[in-house]
Amino acid sequence: MKLTSIKIQNLASINEAFIDFTVSPLAETGLFAITGDTGAGKSTLLDAICLALYGKTARLRNDQKNKVDFNGDDIKLNDPRHLLRRGTTQGQAEACFIGNDGKLYRAVWEVKRARGKVDGRLQPATHQLFDGDDELLAEKSLAPEYIERALGLSFEQFTRAVLLAQHEFSAF
Repeated sequence: MKLTSIKIQNLASINEAFIDFTVSPLAETGLFAITGDTGAGKSTLLDAICLALYGKTARLRNDQKNKVDFNGDDIKLNDPRHLLRRGTTQGQAEACFIGNDGKLYRAVWEVKRARGKVDGRLQPATHQLFDGDDELLAEKSLAPEYIERALGLSFEQFTRAVLLAQHEFSAF
């Protein structure tokens, strides 16, 4: 698996971002660090990759029972829709990658509020996988299954070998 780009819109501390790993200077760099001040979006960047690929994040997986009020919606603490930026009506994480089969894919996770209003009810998140020709390959609960096959890694394997959540270095 090789990540080619990440697109983020209205998730946590990131309003909008696009990172293209196929152009300079990232194309020529084998290794780079993600640095910045607290709240700059380092963890959100990693969350966006996980959301796009698997529809969930390592950072929010612990608490599966407790619920909290989220702008009028009663949702579980581990629900990734919590990452929707406050005061916005929709958020999205997109990751383009080359799978183990050498093909290009685009995975998209998106959450919206009803009627496009800030106070609208939080809608179920959507998750889709497209091929390099922008043809829909899978959506909803099938998307993570297809993505797992394309990557050759389950969510647990990915978060253990590729992306460690904040404060989880001991898992490495």
